[in-house]
Amino acid sequence: MIAVPASPFPYALPPGRTALVVIDMQRDFVEPGGFGESLGNDVARLQAIVPAVARLIALFRSQGWPVIHTREGHDPALSDCPRSKRERGSPSLRIGDPGPMGRVLVRGEPGHAIVPELAPLSDEIVIDKPGKGSFYATTLAGELARLGITHLVIAGVTTEVCVQTTMREANDRGFECLLVEDATESYFPEFKAATLAMIRAQGGIVGWTAPLAALETAVGGAAAA
Repeated sequence: MIAVPASPFPYALPPGRTALVVIDMQRDFVEPGGFGESLGNDVARLQAIVPAVARLIALFRSQGWPVIHTREGHDPALSDCPRSKRERGSPSLRIGDPGPMGRVLVRGEPGHAIVPELAPLSDEIVIDKPGKGSFYATTLAGELARLGITHLVIAGVTTEVCVQTTMREANDRGFECLLVEDATESYFPEFKAATLAMIRAQGGIVGWTAPLAALETAVGGAAAA
């Protein structure tokens, strides 16, 4: 076990049984002209974590540990997009509408792609999901079982929506989850802060949180031992 300094107490990371899940680092959420900006959000907040997420991915790749990427989106006919999801709110672009990066949140369109700096390698798992959680209507549970994974390190966007939903889904399935604090972000700083507090409240009711540097130091120390 690798002991990672974390909140509310150290996180025990078992090499060989831990995977990284990078959630929805897609152009539609992170770049100008995408769905996130169409909702009136400042995407610069999400762009700022790209270097940290890249470091985290590089750490896992250096250890030969699995890296899993998720993308939220829908089939071109929007058959897997509930009407309530498409019609809620008043964005300037709705799911399926044509935008600067193709049809918004539609699989196969440029905006659906993961940002180039974090592009998956050819042998890394990519999970396409129609909802906020990474387990709903996806093959993620089966992939983790096939790999023998019991622990998840989580990064990505947005902290209070897809990231937190995935952590709660994982927690209900028995996974031990660590959220890397500076490799996740929200359009709303107060939402991120509240989510981190909720995750680690009551003795880690959902999981743990830790800064990237703490994880890097712990893994590096174990490798040197």
